Amino acid sequence: MPPPRLQNPTIRRIVYVSLYELVALVVVTAALAIVSGQPAVDTGVIAVASSVIAVSWAYVFNLVFERWEASRRVRGRSLARRVAHATLYEAGLVLMLVPLIAWQLDVTLGEAFLYDLGLIAFFTAYTFGFTALFDRLFGLPAAARGHDAQG
Repeated sequence: MPPPRLQNPTIRRIVYVSLYELVALVVVTAALAIVSGQPAVDTGVIAVASSVIAVSWAYVFNLVFERWEASRRVRGRSLARRVAHATLYEAGLVLMLVPLIAWQLDVTLGEAFLYDLGLIAFFTAYTFGFTALFDRLFGLPAAARGHDAQG
């Protein structure tokens, strides 16, 4: 059973997003600095802006995803459902972040997308793994719980 405070959907989302973004902020800053050869100060701007965008997107995306989950006959988070969750979240984020990267690093959208390819692969796997670990530590959200729920 999750701690009582995390049974509240809003608090659960805030804790999820805060932990997720803290790790992501460090990784994005370092990875972009290494890949682009730009100073961490410049890639840090991208990381912070990306974090704000990602936090907003994660809240909205997870709200919609959990409402969709609640409408499903079969509850739980199967491998297919987790893959769909991670992939759809990352696809939306890529559409928002590639222009930001291009602008901040003064590169073309194509070059920004190439920089983002490594991040796309990392974040797709990271989202999948982080969500699975978060669910294991704090339990599934109410929308995903049921008699046939799988963690």
